Amino acid sequence: MSTTIDTVAWVHLEGGKLLGARSKGKDVFYIPGGKRAPGESDLETLSREVREELTVTIDPATARHVGTYTAQAHGHPEGTLVTMACYTADYAGTLTASSEIEEIAWLTLADRERTAPVDHAVLDDLAAAGRLR
Repeated sequence: MSTTIDTVAWVHLEGGKLLGARSKGKDVFYIPGGKRAPGESDLETLSREVREELTVTIDPATARHVGTYTAQAHGHPEGTLVTMACYTADYAGTLTASSEIEEIAWLTLADRERTAPVDHAVLDDLAAAGRLR
């Protein structure tokens, strides 16, 4: 029996690069975001997680769904899947790694293997659309 982890992520691009975050103790970058709390909508989860990780405020009125992706969850037993609803959105504030984030980085397609498996399809789609270098 497989388990699915329900997540929401913020696809933030600047200059053809995608913002990535590496949590403390993790060996790969993730698209910023995280697990949905019970009863939360996609945008509530997105806003809370981005605020917790990067100390900025998402503008929900500007949020646009990019796609939803599913893959094997990195660092979890085989058969544990992660489903990630991805959104773009404007933000206010200064991007700063919170205490739970080891580092943030601007990723290109060349960094694909430095990201979690579910992020691979996102990077591939962004590159195919000409949005990611």
